[in-house]
Amino acid sequence: MSIQHHISDTLLLDYASGNLSEGWSLAVATHLALCPTCRRRLDAMEGAAGALLDKIVADHPVSGSDWEKMRARIACEPASGVTQRKPEVARAQKAAVPTGVIPEPLRSYLGGDVASLKWRALGRGAFQIRIDTGDPATQVRLLKIPAGKPVPEHTHEGRELTLVLAGSFTDGDDLFARGDLEEADGDLLHTPTATEGEDCICLAVTEAPLKFTSWIVRLIQPILKI
Repeated sequence: MSIQHHISDTLLLDYASGNLSEGWSLAVATHLALCPTCRRRLDAMEGAAGALLDKIVADHPVSGSDWEKMRARIACEPASGVTQRKPEVARAQKAAVPTGVIPEPLRSYLGGDVASLKWRALGRGAFQIRIDTGDPATQVRLLKIPAGKPVPEHTHEGRELTLVLAGSFTDGDDLFARGDLEEADGDLLHTPTATEGEDCICLAVTEAPLKFTSWIVRLIQPILKI
């Protein structure tokens, strides 16, 4: 497996600093489970942040009572709008080579690997599984697109992450295979198409419904909830 499309620096930095909601963290962590290159990048970011923190502490010493006051304040303050990553998501950054099609942490959310999954039909041979991460502003789903078939042309109200787990798809001149991650936004109008020979299974995370160009797809969109 040779991953060609990696996490952007901005997204990886947000993940390292804990600024992603759980759905986005799940996609990033699952990519990290498949991608040793991005795990090394994450280690470098965390190492640089740790060195900077050490320097700040060295230049501005704090007493033990200051640390206790800070801990007490954190314990008493209500949770912020950022969803904390689940332990299994956080551990994925150190993951070993995954077994099966679905790596951790995604496998724990789905309750098993591909053979045990219960898919819901979307029509035209496509299937999905909606994944609840407790974040109503983010839609997380596992998609299965039939070999050789396209996703109807669309753009986006917000960001979309698509992580390939099996098979592959083309988007313009780019090929996305297992482990590849595509980041899209409202500036991209595209028609991702599963390649021939194998169904494409991918994890998709969006922060708003897709904007389809076909009026027929738009008509049934509320039923499909995509």
